[in-house]
Amino acid sequence: MQLTGAEITIRCLQEEGVEYVFGYPGGAVLNIYDELFKQDKVKHVLVRHEQGAVHAADGYSRSSTKTGVALVTSGPGVTNAVTGIATAYMDSIPLVIITGQVPTHAIGQDAFQECDTVGITRPCVKHNFLVKDVRDLALTIKKAFYLAATGRPGPVLVDIPKDVTQATTEFTYPKTVSLRSYNPVTKGHAGQIKKAVQLLLDAKRPMVYAGGGVVLNNAAPQLTRLVRLLGFPCTNTLMGLGAFPGTDPQFTGMLGMHGTYESNMAMQHCDVLIAVGARFDDRVIGNPEHFFRSDRKIIHIDIDPSSISKRVKVDVPIVGYVGDVLDEMVKIIESSPQRPDPAALKAWWADIKEWQRKDCLRYDAKSSLIKPQFVIEKLYEITKGDAFITSDVGQHQMWAAQYYKFDKPRRWINSGGLGTMGFGLPAAMGVQLVNPGATVACVTGEASIQMCIQELSTCKQYHLPIKLVNLNNRYMGMVRQWQEFFYGNRYAESYMDALPDFVKLAEAYGHVGVKVEKPGDVEGALREAFKLKDRLVFLDVITDQTENVFPMVPGGKGLTEMILAEEL
Repeated sequence: MQLTGAEITIRCLQEEGVEYVFGYPGGAVLNIYDELFKQDKVKHVLVRHEQGAVHAADGYSRSSTKTGVALVTSGPGVTNAVTGIATAYMDSIPLVIITGQVPTHAIGQDAFQECDTVGITRPCVKHNFLVKDVRDLALTIKKAFYLAATGRPGPVLVDIPKDVTQATTEFTYPKTVSLRSYNPVTKGHAGQIKKAVQLLLDAKRPMVYAGGGVVLNNAAPQLTRLVRLLGFPCTNTLMGLGAFPGTDPQFTGMLGMHGTYESNMAMQHCDVLIAVGARFDDRVIGNPEHFFRSDRKIIHIDIDPSSISKRVKVDVPIVGYVGDVLDEMVKIIESSPQRPDPAALKAWWADIKEWQRKDCLRYDAKSSLIKPQFVIEKLYEITKGDAFITSDVGQHQMWAAQYYKFDKPRRWINSGGLGTMGFGLPAAMGVQLVNPGATVACVTGEASIQMCIQELSTCKQYHLPIKLVNLNNRYMGMVRQWQEFFYGNRYAESYMDALPDFVKLAEAYGHVGVKVEKPGDVEGALREAFKLKDRLVFLDVITDQTENVFPMVPGGKGLTEMILAEEL
């Protein structure tokens, strides 16, 4: 069967079971768009900016087990998409990005809307391809989907010149693919697993530290089983929230720069630490020199061998899918007569409960101003903890992570590694499309929301009933907080003194806008918003300008050097 490159591209997407493609047309991809138009299996979502396309594909993937797909044109289409690609790369999200390119004969000639897509994106993709022959196209797309979803997931880009989309060849789509240079280790080493289990059973002050890898590998049930079997305390990273239930008594809260006092103290003072699908990044452990303890043993399970002992030297490295490794651990523990020392574990839990008495997330709930923490608590109460919550980046993101208790994985959708303002709204679009009928809320701030606010138009076109909760403190809040703490209250360019009327703006896009200015109105406004099942509602919540996120570990400090609200 002779097909054009454009037809092959769409057939490949159909073969992969792709339901939605998020994109924006342009000259180099018009042949592909023409073929999209001729079929109805693969639906296209027209975003208003290419950054939004990749974020939407990202949110689609994070809240499901599917690989997200974005389609953009050459030149500015690609460069606009780079922020979204880098966001997915930092958080290991499986995406396939198809980009248009100028005809092969024009590559390198500074043709109209040409850029070196492969060169520009190389540092922020798992892999990328430039397809110069239509006969290679189907196999390349198959490789892209395989690479994106296996091993440590990530974005893979396929750059297709326009003449390749016009050329014809016989179409065959391979069922499987193998790459000689790519063979990720997926099964943990049996000897290392046994050694790790013995360390856990001998531990006096154990700690389980779980990250986004648990969520990505769908290993939350295995993690929960292990933690409950052993009776150990467990903490989750920002990316790992929901990997272990947030309401479980063994959960000590998020750790890290804005983690709980008890989680950070337990991380520092444990004698055996098991890190599962986490990478000891700077926002989690602070200064590695401070984190080091010669009397602590560290077990590290990760699919990516390059992440092990990268920042912190570990004693028992285990490379493999975390779900499979945890399954093996549980089997060994269940068949062993040994259990952790109950007296030692009781004493360790007593220490943790003493740290919990600090009540590090306490805030002034009786204030006459709306406290952002109160808004998140009400959001949790009204949605019964069962919503998909996306966020942008800043103070509002940290408050959502601290005060919304995630009991399930893939419900907390945020940009962790890159910290991308503008992520929340387009990500929520992807979440809503892959979870039709689900409650989806985007927690944002007045600075972040304006980065990709044009996607309100996309929401109108596709009838996406997202609920936007804008914690509006009239500042770039996290920037202002750092300036207060570390720059002598010099608020350089962090004050937003020309904000739009968000209610009118939402209405201009055809949505419902509501302004909330009093604490007593918060609950009622949220309840009314969620009653409107088929409308997007933009809640502009005017919050206390001076509120800060606590606890806080200053940059370069150690985990135990937290600033608490009571200390200021």
